[in-house]
Amino acid sequence: MEVDKPERLIVDGKRLDGRKLDEPRSVKMVAGPLKRADGSAFVEWGKNKALASIYGPGETHPRHLQESDRAILQVRYNMASFSVEDRKRPGPDRRSAEISKVTKEALEPAVFLAEYPRSSIEINIEILQADAGTRCTGINAASLALADAGIPMRDLVVALAFGKIDGEVCLDLNKDEDNYGEADVPVAVMPRKKLISLLQMDGDLSRDEFNKGLDMVMDSVDRIHQIQRDALMEKYKRD
Repeated sequence: MEVDKPERLIVDGKRLDGRKLDEPRSVKMVAGPLKRADGSAFVEWGKNKALASIYGPGETHPRHLQESDRAILQVRYNMASFSVEDRKRPGPDRRSAEISKVTKEALEPAVFLAEYPRSSIEINIEILQADAGTRCTGINAASLALADAGIPMRDLVVALAFGKIDGEVCLDLNKDEDNYGEADVPVAVMPRKKLISLLQMDGDLSRDEFNKGLDMVMDSVDRIHQIQRDALMEKYKRD
């Protein structure tokens, strides 16, 4: 069903969902929900719901992908057919392949891949419910799942996007803001040293707008990082 575009997405300095311009959506994370995976995580980010699982390190299949001096990450991102309002056709598509690739590139710098030569680490990300920003939600879930699996990491990875709506730079766009906004910029960061491992941009931003949005992301990274750490601590208490 087609929905009319809202007349304004920002009213009296607030967005239609009540958030401030620099306020991310609510976040909930759980480490280790799947007992048969080597590591797993469930993330609710606003209305997004993502489940990530880790298998390995193990033997690389197919063999020709094997690297003699390091492990490889094999990432599979998938949106469940029921994750969106208009039922998605099951199976892989071009968008899933692209997000799988950028997720791999976002996570690789954080993992000590040289610890596991000739091996592979399988990362599966299933989007159970989607409301814009699913690649960032998936990256956050995958990072937490890697840590839950005990994979040696330089740092966790935090992913968060900014964009522009009604001519204003805003943090963490929801579905309507993403559909009717003027720009969207997903960012992945290793929080301790504020190193960026992913940065994409869809739309047009001035240099000042870009810097303002990136500052918003960096200001929220530590809080998201703490939620990841709290989820791991909670899991260890359960165990």
